[in-house]
Amino acid sequence: MKLVHIVLWICVLYFTIYPEHISGLETVNIGAIFALGTANGKVANIAMRAAVNDINSDASVLVGHNLSLHVHDTNYSGFFSMMGALRFMEMDTVAVIGPQTSSMSHVLSHLANELHVPFLSFTALDPTLSPIQYPYFFQTAPNDLFQMTAIAEMISYFQWTQVIAIYTDDEQSRNGITVLGDKLNERRCRISYKAVLPPDLRKSDNSVEEQLKKVKMMESRILVVQTLASYGHVILKAAEKLGMLGDGYVWIAASWLPTVLDSNPTPEIYNLSQGLLTLRLHTPDSQRKRSFIARWDKLSNASVGLNVYGLYAYDTIWLFAHAMTTFLNQGNKISFSNDPILSDLGGNMNLSALSIFDGGKQLVRNILETRMTGLTGPMLFTPERYIIDPSFEVINIVGNQMKQIGYWSNYSGLSVVAPEELRRKTQNRSSASQKLYGVVWPGGSKKQPRGWVFPRDGRKLQIGVPWRVSFQYFVYRDNHTHAIRGFCIDVFEAAVKLLPYGVPYEFKLFGDGHQNPNYSELVQRVTVGEFDAAVGDIAIVTERTRVADFSQPYTDSGLVVVAPVKKMSSSAWAFLRPFTLLMWVVTAVFFIIVGAVIWILEHRLNDEFRGPPSEQLMTILWFSFSTLFFSHRENTVSTLGRMVLVIWLFVVLIIQSSYTASLTSFLTVQQLSSSIKGIDSLVASAVPIGYQVGSYAERYLNEELNVPRSRLKPLKSPEEYADALQNGRVAAVVDEQPYVDLFLSRYCQFAVAGQEFTKSGWGFAFKRDSPLALDMSTALLQLSENGKLQNITEIWFPNKKSCKTQFATNDSDQLKIDNFIGLFLICGIACIVALIVYFSMMLYQFQQHLPREEEPSIGGSSRSVRLRTFLSFVDKKEDASERRLKRKRFSASMPTNGSENLDVDSRRKSSLREDVDIGGENFSSNRSWKR
Repeated sequence: MKLVHIVLWICVLYFTIYPEHISGLETVNIGAIFALGTANGKVANIAMRAAVNDINSDASVLVGHNLSLHVHDTNYSGFFSMMGALRFMEMDTVAVIGPQTSSMSHVLSHLANELHVPFLSFTALDPTLSPIQYPYFFQTAPNDLFQMTAIAEMISYFQWTQVIAIYTDDEQSRNGITVLGDKLNERRCRISYKAVLPPDLRKSDNSVEEQLKKVKMMESRILVVQTLASYGHVILKAAEKLGMLGDGYVWIAASWLPTVLDSNPTPEIYNLSQGLLTLRLHTPDSQRKRSFIARWDKLSNASVGLNVYGLYAYDTIWLFAHAMTTFLNQGNKISFSNDPILSDLGGNMNLSALSIFDGGKQLVRNILETRMTGLTGPMLFTPERYIIDPSFEVINIVGNQMKQIGYWSNYSGLSVVAPEELRRKTQNRSSASQKLYGVVWPGGSKKQPRGWVFPRDGRKLQIGVPWRVSFQYFVYRDNHTHAIRGFCIDVFEAAVKLLPYGVPYEFKLFGDGHQNPNYSELVQRVTVGEFDAAVGDIAIVTERTRVADFSQPYTDSGLVVVAPVKKMSSSAWAFLRPFTLLMWVVTAVFFIIVGAVIWILEHRLNDEFRGPPSEQLMTILWFSFSTLFFSHRENTVSTLGRMVLVIWLFVVLIIQSSYTASLTSFLTVQQLSSSIKGIDSLVASAVPIGYQVGSYAERYLNEELNVPRSRLKPLKSPEEYADALQNGRVAAVVDEQPYVDLFLSRYCQFAVAGQEFTKSGWGFAFKRDSPLALDMSTALLQLSENGKLQNITEIWFPNKKSCKTQFATNDSDQLKIDNFIGLFLICGIACIVALIVYFSMMLYQFQQHLPREEEPSIGGSSRSVRLRTFLSFVDKKEDASERRLKRKRFSASMPTNGSENLDVDSRRKSSLREDVDIGGENFSSNRSWKR
């Protein structure tokens, strides 16, 4: 009886372990290649077995088949990884989960291509594992392309420009750092140094410490660490030993750090990680995820903590299961075949045992088309074979916890709102929307580190200074003390004192001391590293900004033209100079014309415009010219007269103001002694042009303005400027404004012609992406705001004369009729219109007011009489009663009956029965008038 119980117990145990023998289910074999001694290996093994059990318990998945997982422990060895993969290929395996590392993925993906067996990995996330090259390899978690993009955006968010990359020399870490460099370049940042560590730090002696010593001597304090989870603590322990985990440092760890802290959170790793920033793959909250987390302690026997890769391991098995279910539902069979080529090449290697999965291509298509929602959220592939919606949690290690300070997603960038919520809104990647919560940095400080320091190798900054031989107020070498002095040097030293840190530096002269050096070459020396910076009167121009960074300008500096000047000779007729002869004539004529027009319009109505002819002529002339000073005494009463007068007064105002301004300029401003009035006339001429040796003016004139080099004459000093201009060797000198100001303070017989034709400034040059450039710009702005920059200027240039007056030109700049043709035209049209309206009204009144003649007369006599009568009518003063009658007539409406017509006509006739005196004869108004 006891034997029967034993047999029954063995059977129950057997069928519990091998349930497929109960129902006769066909087995679907999948393999897994992991180093089970690592945190990811332990977690993945547990999670994958849990997924297999759940799948086999689900009757809707793999109908009629049982999933069997075979795990191969690589024991940290690439060779054992290959052996495990080959063993799986002999076991009719339809898919392999893994490998764990990207280095083996590159190798084993070739095997997958040949044998048509898909490989699915959630830890080998090398961004260079191309689906085109490896069509049977799938990354079932977001690859490092997205993680490095997130790190680059974090660096840009905190406005750092240089970082140091510390990484182990394996495919995933190396290629990830390469991607990081590309993403930083897109944001005008860069990797200043790459500290490469051996791929297996367990076998290295002091290589980590030696590399970190080099890093410690460099400027940048932003350190990005990309390595395997097994090696991260080795790097941090060496950094702690060197004192590199304190104030001023910024450590950004890739996703290896949360993996360690989630799976094996020891006090030591927390102590080493204080203040570090890191990223963890974000998985949205769900009921399934919470249930799995609740099961974890039971599944793992509390031997290891669950990390995010455990969730992806679980979902990867389910992703394969769904794809395989579709494969079987399509009527496909699991079958394998041997490749005769492998048999022929096998020899003693038994390659003929390797079989090709016949349904591999179809299974790959099914995997790409599978859509599911797992513990990590939606699981499906984009056309580029990336997992959709990659996102990370931004974590700050504070105390014994991982403080979440925000998120990063490929959809919205940095944010404090969960990505799944942001996807419900309109996409916004503007810099204003990027936000993170506050950070506790290494050393416990909440103030954001500057991110760089001066190298601690005892070396001083080498500052290149131009060795000038002219205009030495700006930069010069004291022949007695050999010290470098000058306006520019004082500005630099004052700015350095405002920096929140000490700057060790020493000046190095650039040039031979015989002539001014080429400033573009000085900036180029900064670019190649001969100098750390360049200080002096260095113009900020486009050519130089392409190779170096510049500080904020501390003084304006544009190019101007200097030419000889002379004093205008005194003349009794200088007041006529503002206008040309034609302008004077036209103005005088218009004065007379306007006076005559006003007289005509006012004569019948205004007593001030009546009287004997001689008095009327004087009235016309007096009224016209008195309007020049707006002092006319005569009032205008007619509407037309007032209209013409208003327009004329406006014309007079413009002419008077222009005359006054032009005369003032002619009498007070010096005159150019040549036809050069600015850069345009200078370039258009064929005269020689002087420039300062070493200045960018030569290149600008030749390359930008196309002035032939044969016309350009180099000049070395202010004395040579004056001599060349006086002797006619050059017609003008083109130089920067500060030099010209200094030159004109000594030589007032020369002047600036025209306006400054370029806009620039002087600044200090630094190496590309040097943080010192930004800090010096801030210091220069402080100097300007607190007045110290102005004080330095006054110390070096206390008695600078004001010789650089803007100059009037010669007679070609007199005011011409063309300048006022529009005003005269408006005034003339107004006069003509007013006269036409006036005489039209007179003719109308003449026809209406005078009775028609009853008997015809001789035609010639009749016309003469009517003309004389009309002139007499126009000359006759219109009294107030007539004006009131006119207003009544014009305001009256059209007649409504015959009686009204008769009444109006009788009143009109009675009013016109007056004597008209024409040429001394009396004509009675009741006489008959011929038509």
